Amino acid sequence: MGWPDLNIAVRSLLFTVVVPASAAVYIPWWILNRWGPLPFPTGWHAVSLIAIGAVLYLSCLWVFAVVGRGTPAPWDAPRRFVAVGPYKWVRNPMYIAVLLVVVGEAWLFLSASLLLYAVALAIAFHVFVIAYEEPTLRRSFGDTYERYVATVPRWKPRPPRTAA
Repeated sequence: MGWPDLNIAVRSLLFTVVVPASAAVYIPWWILNRWGPLPFPTGWHAVSLIAIGAVLYLSCLWVFAVVGRGTPAPWDAPRRFVAVGPYKWVRNPMYIAVLLVVVGEAWLFLSASLLLYAVALAIAFHVFVIAYEEPTLRRSFGDTYERYVATVPRWKPRPPRTAA
């Protein structure tokens, strides 16, 4: 791993510790603790959902760094268009990953408050994608992005289409 790769890794780690960790760890922790001690986890099957979300997020981070030569941060976005890995199945897998973690936490702690937070987060993600990300990607990648939009769904994953 050379200096540029290390630099991307450090920038990606810093972004992850601040932004996704805020949405999926720090804020849920605050929600769970605001009325007293942390509730006892009871929905242990939810750990698998949390793990799937974490692995999905890390795979997105990997392809952003390796293929896109950038990070998930809007101010440090990939320089190359990324349409591999999870991005072949759905246009916004990173947001889905964070939502899987938060919904898994809601299930783990049987928390209606966390479930409501997950709904609010999903709405915020959708508005951000529509208002900022998609117009920015259209400007940055033009026809490449338009072809991608035509074949890959925004939120509901589906197997990649093969060329006929």
